[in-house]
Amino acid sequence: MQKNIFQDIPMDLSEEVFETLLQNENIRIERIISYGQSSPAEGWYDQEESEWILLLEGEALLAFEDRVEVHLHAGDYYNIPAHTKHKVVWTKENTKTIWLAIFYN
Repeated sequence: MQKNIFQDIPMDLSEEVFETLLQNENIRIERIISYGQSSPAEGWYDQEESEWILLLEGEALLAFEDRVEVHLHAGDYYNIPAHTKHKVVWTKENTKTIWLAIFYN
């Protein structure tokens, strides 16, 4: 079935949108849509699987526990190895930020 990553975006983006596009025992591909959201101020994501992300639209800032920050613009991609503690500091306000996230072991 043919679909388009930029279509069928919900009108209400008051909460981040997570949509699984494909999943099996080895991989999960998600479309994530942010609209100014960020990670909670306390704590870090510490995932069992690695995550490769591609920012398709918008802008975002990632932070890592080792104090490295990565500023992403449309077209930028980044690989986050499993158990690398990280968070989304911000996504651009009043702008759709569309991520393609590939989780793999």
